[in-house]
Amino acid sequence: MTDASSTPATAADDLVAEIGRLEDDARARVAAATTVGEVRAVETDTIGKRSALNALRKRLGSLDADGRRTVGKVLHGATEAVAAAVAERRAVLEAAERTEQLLAERLDLTEVLPGRPAGHLHLVTQAIQDLEDVFVGMGFTVAEGPEVETDWHNFGALNFPPDHPARDEYDTLYVNYRERGSTLLRTHTSPVQVRVMTGTPPPYYAVMPGRVFRSDTADATHMPVFHQIEGLVVDRDITFADLAGTIDAFTKAYFGGDFTSRLRASYFPFTEPSAEFDIQRPDGTWLELGGCGMVHPNVLTNCGLDPDEWQGFAFGFGIDRLAAARHGVDDLRDLFTNDIRFLTQF
Repeated sequence: MTDASSTPATAADDLVAEIGRLEDDARARVAAATTVGEVRAVETDTIGKRSALNALRKRLGSLDADGRRTVGKVLHGATEAVAAAVAERRAVLEAAERTEQLLAERLDLTEVLPGRPAGHLHLVTQAIQDLEDVFVGMGFTVAEGPEVETDWHNFGALNFPPDHPARDEYDTLYVNYRERGSTLLRTHTSPVQVRVMTGTPPPYYAVMPGRVFRSDTADATHMPVFHQIEGLVVDRDITFADLAGTIDAFTKAYFGGDFTSRLRASYFPFTEPSAEFDIQRPDGTWLELGGCGMVHPNVLTNCGLDPDEWQGFAFGFGIDRLAAARHGVDDLRDLFTNDIRFLTQF
């Protein structure tokens, strides 16, 4: 208690000094707290209802009006400062405790066995990336498109007549969306060519890898879901010789200099003239790889391009068969069964 002989000014000064001491002590205790629980205890002791700072409010009544105003302001400021220090320290410690908890609860889901790698890309994914690298190195870009397509993108724009067998439900998987037969799971990656030609102005030098779907029964050489990659070049003064040169350059870049390629006359609705291309292995045997040809003028017209100004070629082949041939896989189904004994070989 303040001495009865003290003047009001002296009593106010004593209270201000005591408030400062209590504030300094509270700040020091807050800074020394190492857990959220300790901070909570310090808060209760220093600015709670029964704290020393709060008890000083009862002594304000012994002061004159100026003293009460001055000391009250100092007491309020000290309480607010301690509360701010408590909040700041609590935030720091809560963040540290959350980090510690997350580290303690962290689960390592990686299975690593002695002598076995933790995992790697699937054989087909490896083939896709290798093919993309080869074609990008030849100056192509990579384009992608949706797997659920319209009939126009998949057939109509590509010069398929309305009665073409490929449009039959025995061959194509249609989706129950809008008008019957208007939407389907794409049967090839050629719709991406249409989207490229209708999306930006020429010229185009692009490859389109992706997954495609057909109503096939799975066997050693066929799958209802498989992967294709197609290439498209459209520019001025493009000729069949450019197509043949590109196919041969790809063959040597991907398979090696001991491989060569050849073109055989064929027919596709979206190219004219059309050809099948084969690769010759070093042992002299030939393997059919895919189809190719000069982009049909009707396709260019359907995509808004003038065939008198722009010419191009396209080619495509199955990635799964390519990967199987490259690695000596006899049954395409092995690529999709996820047998760990098979996958770990590649």
